[in-house]
Amino acid sequence: MKQKNYTSIIWTLTIAINGLIAIAYFLPKNNSLKEYDLSLLPSVNAILNGATFISLVIARVAAKKKDIYLHGAFIFLAFVFTFFFLCSYLLYHFSAPSTKFGGSGLIRSIYFFILITHVFLAALIVPLALRTMSFALNGNIAKHERRLNGPCPSGYT
Repeated sequence: MKQKNYTSIIWTLTIAINGLIAIAYFLPKNNSLKEYDLSLLPSVNAILNGATFISLVIARVAAKKKDIYLHGAFIFLAFVFTFFFLCSYLLYHFSAPSTKFGGSGLIRSIYFFILITHVFLAALIVPLALRTMSFALNGNIAKHERRLNGPCPSGYT
């Protein structure tokens, strides 16, 4: 089977997604949506993140049981939930003002440590997830598994 090179798509999506998130943070907020109540969007985002997590857990269990079709279906579902999360997240952050953290002392340091590592890891996961997906799409299951598990266990190769 001829291998498709997804590198340009991966980097384009990585730059676009992370760029949009950065723009949403730094640009002035759009007032055109001020008549809409967007206060539910953080809760929607939490639900979508939870649904993504559950989908990934089910996909992982399916992969361990070698149920490739169930694994693929739940990975696809996780990407769908993540897509809707991204849309909701961007809508909220392009239109709602940032909330300032009000704590001080040690809790402030802990909060910013978690925030900074979260931002870094969230940006990093975009190309990693897409690259892992490209291995699966190309049928390169050994690399796909190695990306997830370390050395490739036999069974798919």
